[in-house]
Amino acid sequence: MQIRPAIVAVGRTKFGEHYEKEPEKLIEEAWLKASQEADIERRDLEACYLSDYFLPITNKFGLEEGFLSELTELHVPMEVTRSFSSALSNACNAIQAGRYGMVLVGGIEKMTDRWDKIRDDLMLLEDPWSYYAGCTPEANHELMLRAYIRKYGIKGENIEKLNIALAQVSFKNHLHATKNEYAQYQRKITVEQVLSARKEARKPLGLYDFAPISDGATALILANEDVARKLTSKPVYVLGSSSATDYLTFPARDELTHFLVSEMAMKNALKMAEISLWDIQILELYDQSTVMEMISLEDLGFCKRGKSWVTIHENCKDYKGYYEIDGKRLFVNMNGGLKADGNPLGATGGAQIFEVFKQLRGEAGERQAKSDEEPMYGCILELEGFGTKGYVYIFGRD
Repeated sequence: MQIRPAIVAVGRTKFGEHYEKEPEKLIEEAWLKASQEADIERRDLEACYLSDYFLPITNKFGLEEGFLSELTELHVPMEVTRSFSSALSNACNAIQAGRYGMVLVGGIEKMTDRWDKIRDDLMLLEDPWSYYAGCTPEANHELMLRAYIRKYGIKGENIEKLNIALAQVSFKNHLHATKNEYAQYQRKITVEQVLSARKEARKPLGLYDFAPISDGATALILANEDVARKLTSKPVYVLGSSSATDYLTFPARDELTHFLVSEMAMKNALKMAEISLWDIQILELYDQSTVMEMISLEDLGFCKRGKSWVTIHENCKDYKGYYEIDGKRLFVNMNGGLKADGNPLGATGGAQIFEVFKQLRGEAGERQAKSDEEPMYGCILELEGFGTKGYVYIFGRD
């Protein structure tokens, strides 16, 4: 990259059920935290990029750009996308093209107010074929798990170990979230609770295997390198980024045991960043379910195909705060992941970036990754739909 985009500040709200707060209050809170950290004002922004999936449905906003213009009292260029990663992609392109020196990237979602009304929309977002077949938004996760077990011939005692490993993912992420003041669920759960919920539901995956429905907002200030250095002594650079797209209908894909988009995006992002896979120590995965964290470890190349559950199971017997793989420490979902931090769709990617930003700057407090070397690089994976579109970003510091 000739012009390196740099994040100079981040902000977010607590995720959860915010019935009492209007959407504009949530995004304003996130923006104010970011602007105060960077010591900038609204008039310093040259453009804004906002993400949300369902705001027109849940809160009857017909043109979100106008809503954002009223909120900021600005008339600069504004664009709206679905995911936070998509908004950031547009912002990075504008910075790299030299069009703007500093922009706002924000994400917002208010889902709990109309949860019963948008389950259909969530299913259509993930897979219309499954929707018309009568499936729920959770169905494809179970289909993927069954396909994974069948493909890799997991039987007998190993089935039990795999099921425990998935429960350990939930346990681990809830444990991390107890140190995250913004997390929706700041309480520990046990492996036994996860297994018990599955028995109660009579399904391979239960209540504690899935991320919740959430409200919340996130924001970051993105600038070119020259502007960034004037605003902070610790910018975090966007070193590599990529996205890929797959079929909307999950059963129609050639491979049902992993997400092709994650694999492709990671390879291209690493090539752009000009680093190796194991230079990355901080990793935020898109764990809409425990299955997706397991699968994503393989998709991104950290674990061998069909073996990530072994890594999880061995590391979580006596969990030390990280996965140790081939002698390397990998800190995964230190904010609690979507599972415990929360999953307000349009804002979720922003929370992942918030965590990587804080970790790389050594500002994550009690949940700061502890390693022999200070982390230099972090990575996030964000998905749209059920692996229909995938974004990978690699971040680094000086």
